[in-house]
Amino acid sequence: MPEPEYKKWRRGFAAHRTQRLKNLFKGAAIVASSKPGPFQEFYTALLTKGIRPKMARLTLARKIATIVLIVWKRGACFDAQHLKPQTA
Repeated sequence: MPEPEYKKWRRGFAAHRTQRLKNLFKGAAIVASSKPGPFQEFYTALLTKGIRPKMARLTLARKIATIVLIVWKRGACFDAQHLKPQTA
């Protein structure tokens, strides 16, 4: 049975990934956005750009997931430079 059309255009983490992992990164984003530090600065910068708080937290969760993957795969140390916005 094909997936309903409205579910194909959902924003957020992929629907077929582990829910526990999604909740972990979303929870980390909530905590990180409320504590002083580089993650809160990143979150605040997103809000000042006019991004809705829910989408800003999701973007922060994705950024945290990316940093975790870099640290895990490369064995690199955390670097706040990874939080700088990408220039196109």
